[in-house]
Amino acid sequence: MSDPRPAPAASARFDRILVLCTGRCGSTTLARACAHLENWSVAHESRSHLTGPARLDFPPRHIEIDNRLSWFLGRIARDIGDAAGYVHLRREPEAVAQSFARRANQGILRAYRQDILTHTRWRQPKSSLIAQCRDHVDTVTANIEAFMATRQHRLTIHLEEIETGFDRLCDWIDARGDLDAARAELARRHNASTGDPAA
Repeated sequence: MSDPRPAPAASARFDRILVLCTGRCGSTTLARACAHLENWSVAHESRSHLTGPARLDFPPRHIEIDNRLSWFLGRIARDIGDAAGYVHLRREPEAVAQSFARRANQGILRAYRQDILTHTRWRQPKSSLIAQCRDHVDTVTANIEAFMATRQHRLTIHLEEIETGFDRLCDWIDARGDLDAARAELARRHNASTGDPAA
């Protein structure tokens, strides 16, 4: 079966978008907004269960939003490089750390605390939960910043200015679709922790 999505123009600068982020910064909200685009597909963490080449085998005209991509940046540089455009989705770091602290025993933050920060469960004195969350946010952000500095096609969006950032993204990728419905998604709470304005 042929792909129903339009092929990228011959002059297209890139044929897919990877959204890099720490998590807890509006990634679900951005995915819901981008779902209203007609000329790009979008998915949120769609290949996070895969390994090898399949992990990064995103189709053309696709936007992938996945905070775990920050741990694959070397492979992304090697295997995709400037064939993709990259978005750094950001949120004020302390707000991200506080949001992670409310979900400290699940997902990527649990893995960071218990396995990447080796034996933090047993060693004394150990750092506080919020210190571990801040450390995670700082580490992932630094990884993304270093990667983004080497990329030809890049855009930064701040959650605190998500409406403006979304409009810039749409202009950047010549997005078409129900943009009013997309913008309405930006005003909703998606995957928010208790006390979070958005996630």
